[in-house]
Amino acid sequence: MRSGIVISLGVLLATLAAAAAPAPSVADYPSIQEAIRANLGRMVYVPAGDYDISEKIQIGKQGGGLFGPGRIRQTNPDQPILVIEDAKDVQIRDLTLMRPEGKTETQSEGVLAIKCCNLVLENLRVLDNRTRSAAIAVRECTGSQIRSCLVQNYMRITVDDRTRGEDWGYAFKCIDGTGIAVSYSKGTLIQGNRLIEQNLLPTPEIQKKFDLGKFVKKNAQKGIITNQKTWDAEFAQNWHQGSAIIVTAPEVSDYTQILGNYIENAAQGIDIHSDHVIVAQNIINNSHIGMKAMHGSRHVLIIGNQFSKNDLWSIALMPGAASRTGTNTDGGSIIANNIISDFGHGHSRWVWGDNVAPLRFNRGQKPDNPPLKDVIIQGNVVHCDDHPPRYKYAVIIEGGANGPKMLRFSGNIFHPGTAGISNMELAP
Repeated sequence: MRSGIVISLGVLLATLAAAAAPAPSVADYPSIQEAIRANLGRMVYVPAGDYDISEKIQIGKQGGGLFGPGRIRQTNPDQPILVIEDAKDVQIRDLTLMRPEGKTETQSEGVLAIKCCNLVLENLRVLDNRTRSAAIAVRECTGSQIRSCLVQNYMRITVDDRTRGEDWGYAFKCIDGTGIAVSYSKGTLIQGNRLIEQNLLPTPEIQKKFDLGKFVKKNAQKGIITNQKTWDAEFAQNWHQGSAIIVTAPEVSDYTQILGNYIENAAQGIDIHSDHVIVAQNIINNSHIGMKAMHGSRHVLIIGNQFSKNDLWSIALMPGAASRTGTNTDGGSIIANNIISDFGHGHSRWVWGDNVAPLRFNRGQKPDNPPLKDVIIQGNVVHCDDHPPRYKYAVIIEGGANGPKMLRFSGNIFHPGTAGISNMELAP
């Protein structure tokens, strides 16, 4: 009995000693990468100070992670800042990841995670990673958590090339870029983050300076879903592209929580192409689209959000070109207890005018897209103090053969637009 107590006490003391031991510090190694290699599977401390790098920092299957108050500056626009691949239980916490002045525009990510399990990104500051990709990108991962991060100034001037395939047939100049992008992933938590764009705003001056919307390439034949007016004018009105948060790959991505984030000055606040999603308690401020779910998004719960100063839509559900009968349909969703206010008071009002709607339910982009079906819209408020309102209808429901089916409205307060509450009767 006595030896058993001694052994247990020895194990306890060893455990306490290990816990009390200081974490390895990058200050003791020639580089951050060398510190990671020398301490595989361990958390490595990054002390306060600036750490310039010209190659990406890599964390592989051995795991571990980085934490601390240090500021890592990527000086090479051709490289991501940090790549985590094929790893389990990695944690990246408290760091600042950025690109210095003159090196901010890139094609690469700030943080790129591929095929990871139980990844935690917490309290990071990802600054001035201005890319048409994403400041934080998570691909083919399971159980990732992106919490309490600041993503600031993530957009750039670029070209959106839609000349491949039969759908569009043109390329145009635009603002593009995404704050947090999740694809082909399951069980993702995106919570308490702040995604703010301050560098590129959709003003008339910016549009004129960069010829935004102007075609730079055009196929011989118009795309199947391209508007004839757009094709003839060789000008795309949607030149403000990208999303603060996007979850895509609808036939793979599943079980996503998007909770309590603050989004400011995005093009699209939240873009969903996924199943079993909760979008709750977010604030989307001054984005021309508050949120949308499409391309086969089923069982999306949109509850208790604040949408302010949106200019095109606040909430939109619709089938997209990728929606297919049986395998990838849209609907079985709930929109409840959201507040939409100050609609039409954002930076993009001059682009879209008054033929807009806080709530929109569309038909498919293609004739063979199955309709949006089975949606409850309950307890929402569309509030307007403008006289006249800055929208035509509070709710627009598109008709046609594959128009939305089985929409059920109850207990909402919808201040009417210039033409009324809705273009169609709202079924109770």
